[in-house]
Amino acid sequence: MSIWWSLHLRREAASVPLARRLLLGTMETAGVDPDVSYDLSVALSEACANAVEHGGDTAHGGCSEAYRVTAYLDGEKCRIEVADSGPGFTGERPVRPAHVGTDAEAGRGLYLIQELADHVHIGNKPGRTGAVVSFDKILKWRKGAPLVAV
Repeated sequence: MSIWWSLHLRREAASVPLARRLLLGTMETAGVDPDVSYDLSVALSEACANAVEHGGDTAHGGCSEAYRVTAYLDGEKCRIEVADSGPGFTGERPVRPAHVGTDAEAGRGLYLIQELADHVHIGNKPGRTGAVVSFDKILKWRKGAPLVAV
């Protein structure tokens, strides 16, 4: 079984729950275990929120109004990629920010993504401005799932 979709979303807060609901609906329809679906939806929400907040190149006189979300359910794995047109990442990103408390409402998105996914890649678009956050997770299936991987 293989399902994929890609969205081109405006950098607005309202786009985050839209992407999350589409992912959850896709996984529910495919028969993915609800706990795995929830973990991936939280990780997606964090990546989208980062793209909305940091994904524009307004510092150089440009303005990016959109970002892209792509999700692949392929066999036993789900892979999600969120790409924006912002300044990208500079320097090294800490695995766990030392200055952010566990109850903080900002500054912990990349850490959450790393905790919820099996494999995470955080980097910049090759040859142009923009960040790319991609992550994947091995899927578990509900009993009697209609689109279970063979």
